[in-house]
Amino acid sequence: MTAGVQRATLLFGLGLVALFVLIAIFAPLIAPYGLAQSSSDGVSFAAQQPPSGAHWFGTSVRSEDVFSRVVWGARTALLTIVISLLLSLLVGVPLGLISGYIGTWVDRVLVTFMDAIYAFPTLLLAIVVSIVVAGGSSSSVGGVLSAAVAITAIYVPQYFRVVRNATVAVKQEPFVDAARVTGASTGRIMFKHILANVTQSLPVIITLNGGDAILTLAALGFLGFGIEPTQAAEWGYDLNKALSDVSNGIWWTGIFPGTAIVLVVLGMTLVGESLNEVLNPLLRTRRAPGPATVADDTAALAVPAEGENAGAGETGTLAGEGESR
Repeated sequence: MTAGVQRATLLFGLGLVALFVLIAIFAPLIAPYGLAQSSSDGVSFAAQQPPSGAHWFGTSVRSEDVFSRVVWGARTALLTIVISLLLSLLVGVPLGLISGYIGTWVDRVLVTFMDAIYAFPTLLLAIVVSIVVAGGSSSSVGGVLSAAVAITAIYVPQYFRVVRNATVAVKQEPFVDAARVTGASTGRIMFKHILANVTQSLPVIITLNGGDAILTLAALGFLGFGIEPTQAAEWGYDLNKALSDVSNGIWWTGIFPGTAIVLVVLGMTLVGESLNEVLNPLLRTRRAPGPATVADDTAALAVPAEGENAGAGETGTLAGEGESR
């Protein structure tokens, strides 16, 4: 369903996302050191060493291997994205179905509540939710969970709006009336008949929100509301610690975590935009017919003739029909 630049964009984005997922899954095998390891075989790593054969991305101010931190940070980012998007779908989609199908005061209350959350500054909302959920704990599980819940609070209103508006339009369709007449329950109508018809645009939103979740997680870590560095590697925290290195000409502690964020967000954004062009009928592009296709079509339309007179006669007949028309 794709061609040209659109196909190249989609494949490039899928390649970046696949690389990110593989690195996150096989982080223990790829990373040469632990996420907070600062020594090996009883020998401490030198702090802020430039890239070398022993440390491909150099070392940080904490004497940690930057390459290992970047690789382990991919796993933290993937866990946060998966948990936050699953929670957003589990909360936003059912509420959107209930609000759009039932209507009445339930719809008014839910729409007002979701609009209030949606109008709140996203990063500030994520910070508040992260503080409340973490409860002062920055452990690996607690830190990832608090960051995921904080991001979930941002995305639930988006899924609610999309599903609710689509449900309002679909619930008047004849197949819903037929299900209602046959005695189907409200839950069966919503989750069996309506749900499949209101979720076509969700893959696009999920992909775009995945990239935005990376930026939100990095912002939380950069501001100091992320995960303790000894519990899990996080790109935003590493960028924060690399700020003081920039003025001293130490570029490797910040360039590699920043590049990882850019590539992952770029890949997910490219996939989301390409999917939007494929799934949205208004934006869908079609492959233009090539020269071979045009020639084949012309040959198929040609009328075979047994002789010159027959061919001339058929041509005259076609011409006469054209003039009469």
